[in-house]
Amino acid sequence: MNLSLDRYHLLGASGVRVSPLALGTMTFGTEWGWGCDEETSRKIFELYAERGGNFIDTANYYTGGTSETLLGRFMAERRHRFVVATKYTLQMEAGNPNAGGNHRKNLVESVEASFRRLNTDYIDLLWVHAWEFRTPVEEVMRALDDLVRQGKVLYVAASDTPAWKIAEANTLARLRGWTPFIATQVLYNLTERTVEFELVPMAAEHGVAIQPWSPLAGGVLSGKYTRDDVTAKQTTADAARHGMVQNLGFLTERNLAIVEVVKEIAAEIGASSSQVALRWLLAKPGVMAPIIGARKLEHLEDNLGALDIELSEEQMSKLDKVSAPEPIFPNNFGASDLFRSAVDGEEKIEGGFREIYR
Repeated sequence: MNLSLDRYHLLGASGVRVSPLALGTMTFGTEWGWGCDEETSRKIFELYAERGGNFIDTANYYTGGTSETLLGRFMAERRHRFVVATKYTLQMEAGNPNAGGNHRKNLVESVEASFRRLNTDYIDLLWVHAWEFRTPVEEVMRALDDLVRQGKVLYVAASDTPAWKIAEANTLARLRGWTPFIATQVLYNLTERTVEFELVPMAAEHGVAIQPWSPLAGGVLSGKYTRDDVTAKQTTADAARHGMVQNLGFLTERNLAIVEVVKEIAAEIGASSSQVALRWLLAKPGVMAPIIGARKLEHLEDNLGALDIELSEEQMSKLDKVSAPEPIFPNNFGASDLFRSAVDGEEKIEGGFREIYR
């Protein structure tokens, strides 16, 4: 499959065209201790844009709003050529209980603040950053639809949300004539594949694109960490980043075993480990525009190289096998011979539960 940043794809059940890799901008700004300054951020943005990249991912919460502010400067007169995705939900003002959450008040105020920082009057794709299980689904979907009807938001999507809640929200939206979610943003990479049990089948059924975040498991799949890092406490400038990777559970013996296989395949084809991990993800069903972030220009260059390589069926199978997650119910029961024989008897029938619960 030939890929390049200027070979665009439709995002979910929509007509909007996006690049096969999205530029993540959580690293734009130094407020969190491990991002990059404005000059470096601009160079990263310009390289992505020069290659034909048009899908930019940010959030009001990232680096306290600096990420959006820098993007507003970088896009300037070119705003129209980018598909800009931002998010709301996370707490933005200490002491204000309504400055976080999925409710209508926070939604409206967050979008207006994002307009000011991004120097724009519309958002291409607005993500619910996470489902907080406090605001009724009816309020969220109706409030989002109001912004779409006002022309302030073009498309809506849900990040870090269970499959059953997205299915509920989209069913309700279609029943009421409101705007449904066209994408879901999920943690998905070679070390974390549990989304394949519920979220991936749901997305296929509802025409929802799957956009992975942290496709390199916080850098673990790049091969930069060793077994000494599993329990070690960093005292360098990378301490904050290392701590986050540990807290997210990416640094484990199991995951480092996966990295060894990634390295082997990378050596076979003359690619980097990051490129192999990204290419594997790009080949998974329903995946659209994994989010790549960079703190250095060479990191972005390397990640973009994933579009230039190919993995054989044997290499894909090897990666699938070493990273396979433990089945969960009802997948493990649905895939059993007992269940199959109870449903089909002696008949040989392909598809159905065998495909979903494989």
